[in-house]
Amino acid sequence: MKDSAPQTIYLADYTPFGYEIESVHLTFQLAPTATRVLSKIAFTPNPAATDKRFFLHGEELKLISAKIDGAEITPRMVEGGLEADVPDAPFVWEAEVEISPETNTALEGLYMSNGMYCTQCEAEGFRKITFYPDRPDVMATFTVRIEGDLPVMMSNGNPLTKGEGFVEWQDPWPKPAYLFALVAGDLINHPGTFTTKSGKDVELNIWVRPGDEGKCAFGMQALKDSMKWDEDTYGREYDLDIFNIVAVDDFNMGAMENKGLNVFNSSCVLASQETSTDANFERVEGIIAHEYFHNWTGNRITCRDWFQLCLKEGLTVYRDQMFSGDMRSHAVKRIEEVMILRARQFREDNGPLAHPVRPESFVEINNFYTATVYEKGAEIIGMLRRLIGDEAYSKGCDLYFDRHDGQAVTIEDWLTVFEDVTGRDLSQFKQWYSQAGTPRLKMTETWEDGTLTLTFTQTTPATPGQTEKNPQVIPIAVGLIGPNGDEVVPTTVLEMTEAEQSFTFDGLGARPVASVLRDFSAPVILEREMDAETRAFLLAHDTDPFQTWEMGRMLAKDTLIALITEGTEPAAAYLDAIKSVVADDTQDPAFRALVLGLPSQDDLAQTLFDAGVTPDPMKIYEARESLRRHLARHLSHVLPTVFRPTEPGTYKPDAEGSGRRSLSLAALSLLTLNDGGEAAKQLFAQADNMTEQAGALQALLSADLGTEELQAFETQWKEDRLVMDKWFMMQVASAAPEKAVQVANDLTQHPAFTNKNPNRFRAVFGALTANHAGFHHASGAAYKLLADQLISLDALNPQTTARMSGAFETWKRYDADRQAMIKAELERILATPKLSRDTTEMVTRILSA
Repeated sequence: MKDSAPQTIYLADYTPFGYEIESVHLTFQLAPTATRVLSKIAFTPNPAATDKRFFLHGEELKLISAKIDGAEITPRMVEGGLEADVPDAPFVWEAEVEISPETNTALEGLYMSNGMYCTQCEAEGFRKITFYPDRPDVMATFTVRIEGDLPVMMSNGNPLTKGEGFVEWQDPWPKPAYLFALVAGDLINHPGTFTTKSGKDVELNIWVRPGDEGKCAFGMQALKDSMKWDEDTYGREYDLDIFNIVAVDDFNMGAMENKGLNVFNSSCVLASQETSTDANFERVEGIIAHEYFHNWTGNRITCRDWFQLCLKEGLTVYRDQMFSGDMRSHAVKRIEEVMILRARQFREDNGPLAHPVRPESFVEINNFYTATVYEKGAEIIGMLRRLIGDEAYSKGCDLYFDRHDGQAVTIEDWLTVFEDVTGRDLSQFKQWYSQAGTPRLKMTETWEDGTLTLTFTQTTPATPGQTEKNPQVIPIAVGLIGPNGDEVVPTTVLEMTEAEQSFTFDGLGARPVASVLRDFSAPVILEREMDAETRAFLLAHDTDPFQTWEMGRMLAKDTLIALITEGTEPAAAYLDAIKSVVADDTQDPAFRALVLGLPSQDDLAQTLFDAGVTPDPMKIYEARESLRRHLARHLSHVLPTVFRPTEPGTYKPDAEGSGRRSLSLAALSLLTLNDGGEAAKQLFAQADNMTEQAGALQALLSADLGTEELQAFETQWKEDRLVMDKWFMMQVASAAPEKAVQVANDLTQHPAFTNKNPNRFRAVFGALTANHAGFHHASGAAYKLLADQLISLDALNPQTTARMSGAFETWKRYDADRQAMIKAELERILATPKLSRDTTEMVTRILSA
């Protein structure tokens, strides 16, 4: 277990490691509880370093022997690793250690999952494998020998040799230890090939447990599409002879970009019509692309230190977003991205866990794999491209790859290439990386003699450790819509750099309606006085899909807030506007489904809190259910025509089919409130795909129906672990507020529940925390249940525990009673003996609110 009170690490304290590594040779003698790891590492003094202390990280290692240049030594064991006296010249370090993969429940380092050996080394897992300078700026080539009796044994790079009971792999590209990977087990491959644009043939494999080989075809095609897209869009070819993906059931993250050997959570690579929803297919496609794109943005060019995590993750998320838009619909993907950003990152920015995209300090780096680093990091890349233009962005990326290939770099290195390409000074823009919080952008407008003036004022609230905020560079995409609904000024990007700034549009014949922040051109909160009529006008006439959706969302939010605070019935104008969009067959079905959706309960709670109103979770739930019933009645003649099940035998997980099903199931959810579940029951019985079978069950459960279907679903799918995750999740997510805790608690007693599998734990307790009214039930029972589970889980898996504790981050929103109950549970967690460093840091930060 890690020290629960460790030292804070600061960006300002960075110094290079005292030694460079010429080569690494590792030998693994596999055994479940006594794996031997023999390392042979060629070190040479680093001329750029001033600190020549020879320190190697190591945790939970049993040291058998250590040598320097062949001579036995006794190193000094210190906190976090070991020290030794070494020559002031090149030397070879050798060590033999013993580790126990079978008992490694933290799923970090080398561990076992259902009899398979696998690794997860990002961020600091390699130190649980052998003694090593486990930091991203130490890069080396690796040669790996694996000894064992398993049929498949793999590591990074290309296969070198094999014989009876052993294989050897060699990775010719220097990499940091966090990209090391090893997998060994009884696996079956789904093979493929890809020919690069320069004519090189690459062997592709997706490795799975026996029985899962029929769920690999979609993932293989997604990999090929990703490889071609990176060649066509960024000019990046793959650089090894082989690319392997392995599906692992027990995995803390979604996937890991280890060089040439990507390890995936099974849920993020396995997909079939019968067992996966359209959302699952889309997620598989996006995550495979993300991990493959890391080959250049993360592997060939990596981070100098973990403070630069956003450099590889923000850029790679942006790249996978663009890929997904090209594969599907840019308009729909952009709306979905903004929904995720607001739900996760804005929430983070607004609470005790707020931190800059590049933080100044951390205690446990695993706690900074956050929405701010990933999603806001991607938004910054998008803003940069919007400001400098597509051509300059492309030239800057080419220069970045040419200049820094094989290096561990910083945000400054990334921005400098664009300064060199464009001649622009990006020093103010760089504040997006160092300044936490979501800027509030207030807009006012004046109209006089054919001139429209838009005035913007920007402010950013104080965040932990940052009370003073400077003006940001904010690209504001604006278009103007004339009174007749025609666009009179197409999208124009205004560049705001001051605390207050005005922009004018001259020569207009009549006062237009401004469409502001098109395509969500910056991650800000726009504050603008706008009546319902103007929003309805933009909903009907705006040419920007994001703005069209945004106006519908704002109308829905205004309607819900009025229901919550005043009991006001929904306006007919709002219901008619939604009806007109949903019934319009000329519009993208996926877009219509998004318009039909309602703001989440958590979103409404934050909106009320921002307005100075203490949110009541039960009132929010009741208002949202009331509006669903109003919509169901108002759309009663439209819903049966929009609900169109997929014809048997025609299912395809492409953008067109997915869009049709998303609209159809959104309609079914409301239709179920009208017909008592008749259509949903029929669809559940007849569906030949998981999207519609699970969608029908979800519609029934949300209407407090479907007991028989729920049992039938379990009987049908009890042997499929990923489908059973859905079964667990749907019950808790759909439970009425007064039943949610009991449903979750009962499911922990189910034979198929285990807290050792992160997917299964998240299926139950991620769903409970997402059930807003259930989690915040006035009894406080959900707070206690989650705290009990986190205390139990921490001893097994600190990473998952720490991340799940983030469910409490909004505790200061609520009334005094709820605050007192949450605070008591947080303090109880913090008082747990031997609490991990991961969870200690997270809970301490949350309590600091």
